[in-house]
Amino acid sequence: MKKKYGVELSKGQRVGLERLVGSGRESARKLTRARILLKADANAKGWSDARIAWALGVARVTVERIRKRFAEGGLEHAVERRPQPERPEKRVLDGQAEAHLTALACSTPPDGRESWSLELLADRMVRLKFVDSVSADTVGRVLKKTRSSRG
Repeated sequence: MKKKYGVELSKGQRVGLERLVGSGRESARKLTRARILLKADANAKGWSDARIAWALGVARVTVERIRKRFAEGGLEHAVERRPQPERPEKRVLDGQAEAHLTALACSTPPDGRESWSLELLADRMVRLKFVDSVSADTVGRVLKKTRSSRG
């Protein structure tokens, strides 16, 4: 059966991949991708995806994915790790806001309440403009980390 994404390596690409695999000085993931491309090379009587997967101990879809990446972006795209997307700031509460939260949790609760709830603390932190928004889960994690008791 004809592959949707065929792999045909030039002699230079093949030599480069063989040198990469022979050195063994790269990440295991990169070496496995290089081995997949070497085994899938149509110029060297490429193996089937199932045979490559079995020989290298990977899933068949991994072999298909590497073939596709090679066809769409070339050798470097298939072997190298994809860049990670930018992530938003992980910390909602900085050290100063955490200190205010701890102090607030240790203070007297609002009228009609016996103790502070996580939702009340989150709402009060927003109302006092220490943060733009914060979830009750985040408040709970911070208080757990500081080992503070709300009652």
